[in-house]
Amino acid sequence: QVQLVESGGGSVQAGGSLRLSCTSSGYTVLGTLVGWFRQAPGREREGVACLVPSSGRTEFVDSVKGRFTISSDSARKTVYLQMNSLKPEDSGMYFCAASRAPGFRGSLLNSNLYTTWGRGTQVTVSS
Repeated sequence: QVQLVESGGGSVQAGGSLRLSCTSSGYTVLGTLVGWFRQAPGREREGVACLVPSSGRTEFVDSVKGRFTISSDSARKTVYLQMNSLKPEDSGMYFCAASRAPGFRGSLLNSNLYTTWGRGTQVTVSS
C-alpha cells in the first residue's frame, strides 16, 4: 500500500520560513507527478505547487510564486516544499499528493490528477 507522510509543519511569524517534507512508502518511486495542496478552514483546497520529477517541470499558484520552491530527492522518495516570506494567508493544512499516471493535460495543480494523498501537516503563520 502506497503511503505519503508529510512533516515539517509548525507555527511561524510572518516573514519566516518552513520546509515541508513528504516521503513515500510502499512504492518504488515517488510518482510521475507530485504536488502540495493546502486548505484553510472554510476555504476550498487549492493546489500550491507541483513537480514532474523526471523533467523538473514545476507549476505554482500565483500567490506563492517567488516565495515557494518545490524539489525532490528520488533516492529518498521525498518531495520538499520550501516556503519563504510566509504570510498569514499561507496558513492551513498542507497535503502532499502523488500520481503515477504516464501523462497529464491541463493544469498540473488539478487535484483530480492525483491518486495518493497524505494526511497533512499544519502550517500556521501569525502576523
